[in-house]
Amino acid sequence: MLADRLTSFINRYNELGELLSSPDITSDIKRMTALSKEQSSLLPMVEKAKEYKALLAEIADAKAMLSDSDMFEMAKEELRSLEPKIPQLENDIKLLLLPKDPNDDRNIIVELRAGAGGDEAAIFVGNLFEAYTRYADLKGWKIEIMSSSPSDSGGYKEIIALIKGDQVYSRLKYEGGTHRVQRVPATESQGRVHTSAITVAVMPEVEDVEVQINENDLKIDVMRSSGCGGQSVNTTDSAVRITHLPTGLVVTNQDQKSQHKNREKAMKVLKARLYDLEMQEALAKDSANRSAQVGTGDRSGRIRTYNYPQNRMSDHRIGLTLYRLAEIMQGGLLDEIIEPLIADHQAKIVEAAGL
Repeated sequence: MLADRLTSFINRYNELGELLSSPDITSDIKRMTALSKEQSSLLPMVEKAKEYKALLAEIADAKAMLSDSDMFEMAKEELRSLEPKIPQLENDIKLLLLPKDPNDDRNIIVELRAGAGGDEAAIFVGNLFEAYTRYADLKGWKIEIMSSSPSDSGGYKEIIALIKGDQVYSRLKYEGGTHRVQRVPATESQGRVHTSAITVAVMPEVEDVEVQINENDLKIDVMRSSGCGGQSVNTTDSAVRITHLPTGLVVTNQDQKSQHKNREKAMKVLKARLYDLEMQEALAKDSANRSAQVGTGDRSGRIRTYNYPQNRMSDHRIGLTLYRLAEIMQGGLLDEIIEPLIADHQAKIVEAAGL
C-alpha cells in the first residue's frame, strides 16, 4: 500500500532532524552539510506523504459516519469533496518516487550554432539566444557568454554561454537538437519564405574534479585573436584553441583579452563536452532508459519549427503547436513549451517504471 511506503520517508526525515540537532554534528561540517542536503531533498516527499495520510484519515472518518443516519448526508458530502483529491495526490507522489536525474540541479553550458540557411540561420541564433536570455531573467538565472563568433549580417555563427541558477538543466535539457525557422528574410524582395536551421547543444556544467584530462591528450595552440579592426582589435596572442586528441573535440576561445582566461573558459567547455559524450554513450547502451528520454539520442533530429508568417511554434516530439511565437520569443515565455515537454517526459517514465 502506498501509505505504508511513505512512512519510511517520514521516519528518515525525522531521524535526520534528530541527528542535525545533536551537539556532535556541529563539529563535523562535511557530515552536517550532507545530512542537511538529504533532509532538504526529502522535504517535498514528506509534505506530500503527510498530506496523503491526512486525506486518507479524513476519508476513513467520513466513511465511519455513514452508519449514523443523522450524519449520513454530511458524510456523503464530505466524501464527494475528499475522494476526487486522491488521484492527483497519488500522481504527485509517484513522480516524487521516480529516480531523479542527477544532473537536474546543475548549471549548463549551452551552444547555439548556425546551420543551413547562411545569414538567416546566424540571425536566428541571435534571436533564440535573446529568448533564452529573457527566460533566464524571468527565472532569476545568470548568463555568462563563454565565447561567440558574430556574423557580419547580424546574430552569431556560434555562441556558447554558461547559464547559472536553480534547476537550470532540469528545464533547458529539452532544448538540445535542431531548431528550424521559416520566415521572409529582410533582404528578400519577393516576399518568399526561406527555411534555415540552427543546432542547440545543452550540457551540464561539471566541476574540475569530475572530468580528469591528461595534459598529454591536449594540443594547445595560441594565436592572435581575430577582431573587427580599429581600437577593439586584440593585438596579443591571446586566442586559445584546445584539441582533445583522443576524441578529436576542438574548443576555441578568444573573447577575453587574457590568454589565461581564454584557456580557462575553453577547458570548462571541453570538460562539459567530454562529460556530455560520456552521458550519450551510457544512454545509447541503456535502451530502456533511452526510450523514456525526450530529445536525447539523435542530436541532429529536428525538434522544433518556428514559423514566423503563421506566428506558429511547433514541437515535433510531442506534437504541440502554439500560435504565440512572437509573444513566446519576445517575452521569454518558454515555459509554455517546456512545461508540456516535462509533463510528457514524466508520463513516459511513470509508465516505464510501472507505477
